[in-house]
Amino acid sequence: MASRQMANDHLRLSWHDTQMMASLSPQTVMDYFCRRSNPFYEHICNNETIRMQRLGPEHLHNMIGLEYILLHVAEPILYVIRKQHRHNPSEATPIADYYIIGGTVYKAPDLANVINARILNTVVNLQSAFEEASGYARYHPNKGYTWDFSSNKVLSDKSKSDKKDASSSKEENSGTLFQKQRVDMLLAELLRKFPPPIPPMLQNLQQPTPADEMSSTGGLNATEMNNATGPLDIKTEGVDMKPPPEKKSK
Repeated sequence: MASRQMANDHLRLSWHDTQMMASLSPQTVMDYFCRRSNPFYEHICNNETIRMQRLGPEHLHNMIGLEYILLHVAEPILYVIRKQHRHNPSEATPIADYYIIGGTVYKAPDLANVINARILNTVVNLQSAFEEASGYARYHPNKGYTWDFSSNKVLSDKSKSDKKDASSSKEENSGTLFQKQRVDMLLAELLRKFPPPIPPMLQNLQQPTPADEMSSTGGLNATEMNNATGPLDIKTEGVDMKPPPEKKSK
């Protein structure tokens, strides 16, 4: 796990030496790569051993262990260096490849990193394609789901798409009466057709009084009658208004 994390960190690194960049050649590129400031170079290798002994690169084939060799040259820009473990003069196992472009050293990604990057790129593109396709989808209660490709640019904001759907639904006249009316209007219509029963105690309170009947039938009240016929004249002639005598008890 640590070696894999280190390899991934090396994919984000680059190194160059401004003093030797201008003098790169197939004869000096190995000395350029094997400098101690290069983070891709491991100092415990056969290259460092022959440098200390001042031997030539041809002696690497007679040694066993980690080594760096010049694999490919495309002068004057590209140089490819391979890191490998040598088992015998005729057999070596590749470990990593490094390429130098314009004097800058990069680590070449391995096959697993290339496949992971391609898969991730494919998934991202598929997700963006699904998001773009979902922007063209429209839903109507009568028609269901449909596709609308009239607009070239899909609105990424959901609120803008909702406003567009609302404006387009106003132009369409194919909705039913139930879809157009509000729920409270339908409930009021049901309440009018099927009124709830009234309790007996509330029925007595709702009975009209004689005064209400007179006003409802167009009768005249006392004030109107006085205005029409004048004040009432009550005659008291011939009528004894004195109270009757009290009876004495025996």
